[in-house]
Amino acid sequence: MGTKRHFRQPIWAIPLVIAALVALIGKYGDTRLRRTIETQLRAELTETLEANVTALHIWMTNQSRLAALVAEEPAVRKLSLAILDKPPVRGDLRGGPPESPELNQFNNLLRARLRRVNYDAAELVSTNFVVAANSGPGRMRLAGLPVSEAQTNRFAELFASGRPFIITPYKPEPPPGLGPPPGSGRDGPGRFRGNGKGGGGGRDRGEPREPGRGRRGDLTLMQVAAPITSDAGTVRGALALIIDPDREFTRMLSVARRGESGETYAFDQHGLLLSRSRFDDQLHKLGLLDATNNSSALNLRLHDPGVDLTAGYVAPLEDGGARELTHAVAAAAAGTAGIEVIPSRDYRGVPVVAAWRWLPEQDFGVVTQIDAAEAYQPLRWLRVVFSLLTLVMLLCACVLFLFSYRDLVWRRRLDEAELKLEQLGQYTLEQKIGEGGMGVVYRARHALMRRDTAVKLLPPDRADAASVERFEREVCLTCQLSHPNTIQIYDYGHTPEGVFYYVMELLNGLTLQDLVGRFGPQHEARVIHILLQVCDSLGEAHALGLIHRDIKPANVFLCHRGGVADWVKVLDFGLVRLYGARTTGDGTTTEERALVGTPWFMPPESIRNPALSDPRSDLYAVGAVAFFLLTGAYVFEGESVLEIYQKQLTEMPRPPGERSPQPVSAEMDEIVMACLAREPELRPQSAADLRVRLEACPLAGAWSIEDRGEWWGRHQPQTWQSSDTPTPVSTGGKTVRMSLPGGTAGDGLTT
Repeated sequence: MGTKRHFRQPIWAIPLVIAALVALIGKYGDTRLRRTIETQLRAELTETLEANVTALHIWMTNQSRLAALVAEEPAVRKLSLAILDKPPVRGDLRGGPPESPELNQFNNLLRARLRRVNYDAAELVSTNFVVAANSGPGRMRLAGLPVSEAQTNRFAELFASGRPFIITPYKPEPPPGLGPPPGSGRDGPGRFRGNGKGGGGGRDRGEPREPGRGRRGDLTLMQVAAPITSDAGTVRGALALIIDPDREFTRMLSVARRGESGETYAFDQHGLLLSRSRFDDQLHKLGLLDATNNSSALNLRLHDPGVDLTAGYVAPLEDGGARELTHAVAAAAAGTAGIEVIPSRDYRGVPVVAAWRWLPEQDFGVVTQIDAAEAYQPLRWLRVVFSLLTLVMLLCACVLFLFSYRDLVWRRRLDEAELKLEQLGQYTLEQKIGEGGMGVVYRARHALMRRDTAVKLLPPDRADAASVERFEREVCLTCQLSHPNTIQIYDYGHTPEGVFYYVMELLNGLTLQDLVGRFGPQHEARVIHILLQVCDSLGEAHALGLIHRDIKPANVFLCHRGGVADWVKVLDFGLVRLYGARTTGDGTTTEERALVGTPWFMPPESIRNPALSDPRSDLYAVGAVAFFLLTGAYVFEGESVLEIYQKQLTEMPRPPGERSPQPVSAEMDEIVMACLAREPELRPQSAADLRVRLEACPLAGAWSIEDRGEWWGRHQPQTWQSSDTPTPVSTGGKTVRMSLPGGTAGDGLTT
C-alpha cells in the first residue's frame, strides 16, 4: 500500500519544486555571501590602510630624527651657524657655484655625511627663507635664492616650533626666467631635466615661460628639515635634506596592498596625487598621462571621469567647470575617515571599494582601494555555480522516479539492520528515544537484572577514529564521577559488527531546554534550586581535573527520581577535557585544535583559544543557562554562529532582570552578570564559590519540597506525548565543532 501511494505522487512537479528551492537557496546564499564579503572587505581595507599609515608614520618619524641628528652634529652645526652669520652669497646660475670657502666646505661636509644616511643633497635655509648653502652636484649655484612660496609656511612653522618636519612631495621650479642649468639631467634628486621634455617646465632651454602655467615633467622631491640652533637655543635656520619620493614615500604606501588591483596612495586637499600610482603604464594608455609625465605623482588630479576608461569608454566633455573628485578622495579632503564597500568610480573610472583618512598633521589624505571586480569575485562565482546547480538539479529531478524505487529497497534493508540490533549483548533494545551528534539512544532492558536502562550507540558509519576516541573518553571520564547529580554509566563495550555502545541510567523527566520550551521562563527560586545541583555536579568534576565544556539547557536533565522531585542530572560529557592532557607533537591536544561547544553558552576565552578553557569556563555556561531559565531567551542572538561569537567577544549582555517577564532580584542579576563576565578573573572562581553566592540570594530555599511535589503532581511525565519525551542527549542548541588549523578558524564546521 505504501509503495502504491508513493507512485501516485505527482512526480512531474518535483523538478519545478526543486528548481524553486535551488533558486531561493541561491538568492539566500548570494545575500549571505555578499554580507560576509562586505564584512571581510571592511576589515581588510581597514587593516591595509592602518598598516600603510603606520608604516608612513614610522618612516616620517625616523626621517625627522635622522635629520635632527645630522643637524645637531657638532661639525655641521658649527659650519651652518658660521654661514648663517654672514650675508648670503648668491651663485652664478648660468655658470658655477659661488666663490666661498664656507659654502665649498659645507658641500663637502654634507656630501660625505649624506652618503651614509642615503640622502642625495641638502640645503641650509636661513630664518629669512633664503637658501644660504647647498650640497650635492649642480645645486651649489642655487645658494642665495629664496625658498618657494609653498615651502615658506612650513619653514615658518619649523622656526616657530623648533621641531623637525616633513615637506611632502613637490616639483622644484627653476629660477624665474631661466631654464634648467647646463649639464643637468635626471640622474639624481635635486637636478632639473635638460631633455626639453621634463624638468624646467617641459621647455627647451631658453623657451619663454607662460605666466601661471604649471611645470610639466616627472621630477618630484621631498624634504625633511631640522632646526639649526645657536648655543643659546635660538633657532637660526634649518637644514633640509632632499629625499627622492619615488624611492621612499611611494614605497612606504606599498607596504601592504591586496591582490592584483589593490593600492594605497596619498593626495593633497585639491586632489593632486602625491605618490606614484600602481597603474602608471595604464594611465599613459588611457591618455591620463602624456609622454612628458613618466610618473603620475604631482601630474594627476584624482577626478571621477564618469565612465570606466579601461573598458574603452571616452569621458564626456564637461559643461563648464572641472570634474568632481572621486568619492573617496572628496570625502578624505573634507577631513573625514571612512570605508565604502559599495563600489564607486576611481580616477580611471573603474568601480572600486575603498577606505580613506585625512592626516591633518601631514596635511594630506590617504586612500586604500581595490577593484570591485576582484573584491567581489567569489560572489560572481557563486552565481555561476548556482545557475549550473539549478540545471543539474532539474536534470536530477527528472530521474527522481527511478531513484524512488531504489529508496524503498534501501529502506527495507535499513529496517532489517535495525531489527538485528534489537539484541545487544545482555541488553534488549526496545525503543529508539533520541539521537544526538554523537550517537543514537535506545530504551533497553537488561536480560537478567530486568532493569530499564538507556543505551547509547555509535553506529559504524560514524565510527571514525576521532569519534571513537571521543566516545571512549566520554565513558572513561564520566565513570570517574559518582555524584548523584551526574549521569551514571553502568556498562561499555562494542559488538563484533563494530557498534560501540555504553549503558547509562534511564531518566524520566525533561531537559531544561524542554522545560522552558513547554512552560516558559522559570521562577527565580526554582532556578536557584536547579543551579545549586548543577554546581554540586560540576564541583566534583572540577575537583578531579575535568571540565565539561558543553553545559547548556539540553544537557541538564530534570526528573522525579527516587521520590525526590526536581532532581537534576548533568548529561553528555562528550566534550569533557582533562587538565594537563597529553599533547601532540606541536604541543597542543587534539581538542585544543578545534573550537567545540554550543555557541550560545561558550565563554569568550574558549572562542579566542580553546586551550584556555578551565572551570571558570563552565561557570560562564552556568550563567548563560541561568539567563535562559529566567528569561526564556539566549544571552546573545544572531543569524550565524560567527555573529554570536562576535557579540560574545565585543558586546556586554543585558541583565536578566531587564528581559525577564517575572521579577528578578538584584542579587540574582548580579550573580548571573558575574558568571557572564568577559574576563574569567571577574567570575566566581569555583563551583563552590558560585554555590555560596546562590545560597545568599533572598529566594534561596524558597522552592520548597511541597512546591516541587505539587508541580510534578500537575505535570507527570507519563502525560507527555511519547514523541516529545525528553532523553539524555543533546537536543537543543546544537554543539558545533570548528577546526582551527594553524591556530585560526578553518572552514570545517560540523554540528
